[in-house]
Amino acid sequence: MNINAIKKKLSSFEKKDTKQSYEDRPKIPKFKPTIGKQTIRVVPFKHNKDYPFTEMKMYYNIGKFKLICSPLNWGDKDPIAEFAKKLRETNDSDKWALAKKLDFKVRIFLPVVVRGEEEQGVKYWEFGKQVYQDFLNLAADEEVGDFTDILEGRDIKITTVGPDVTGTSYNKTTISPSMKQTPLSKDSDLVERLLDEQPHPLDFYTNLPFDTIKDALQNWFEEDEEEDDDFVDAEPNLEDKNPKSTYSLSTQGEAKKSNVEKFEDMFEDEDEDDLPF
Repeated sequence: MNINAIKKKLSSFEKKDTKQSYEDRPKIPKFKPTIGKQTIRVVPFKHNKDYPFTEMKMYYNIGKFKLICSPLNWGDKDPIAEFAKKLRETNDSDKWALAKKLDFKVRIFLPVVVRGEEEQGVKYWEFGKQVYQDFLNLAADEEVGDFTDILEGRDIKITTVGPDVTGTSYNKTTISPSMKQTPLSKDSDLVERLLDEQPHPLDFYTNLPFDTIKDALQNWFEEDEEEDDDFVDAEPNLEDKNPKSTYSLSTQGEAKKSNVEKFEDMFEDEDEDDLPF
């Protein structure tokens, strides 16, 4: 048998499976606030009745992937996180800057129903730190109480303003509790369905293999090298939201190395058993 041909064919199957799992997976039913006022109800989370918030670690625009859901969400090893950790084990400020750019972003998913659209079932509101903190402050407020209670909870009023008000390119959403305590619904069958028919947010994302993510990270370095051959002397742009590897590893008199060589050099002095890849 031609072992190389077999490996090539096997690799094509793996790539196809990865593409299918990312492009053909079912879409998470999302709630996205629109400009103006809306009212929602937070539903007790089927998978964790004590805590309705699901924190998920995400990477954006790494290699060919617009989004990578970190394997840490499933309790598995994450090559990007391990590489960032290696960068922080040095005394090089530029490597620390790169590590910061490679850090995952935390997104929060909250099960809600939109008032007036209860028949559409539970949707997940995805948001960042500020809205998360606002919800936690509400939960800690003794005068508000458990707003997820299906009998005596509270609706949440949402107000969203656009870029013309915020002065940025983003909308801004604020929340406040309804003064009146109300049941989730007077329809017991609907309540049962809302409580029971809740897929976990992780069900809608693919836990990519370690090597697939590692290859995406390496490709990210290679693409950056093609974009900027003189990157060694470039200063890191800490304000850049797109985490490109424009950092300096050079010292006086040293020959310049490619991004990929620097990527590999991070582990050149390590024992094989300690390598993250």
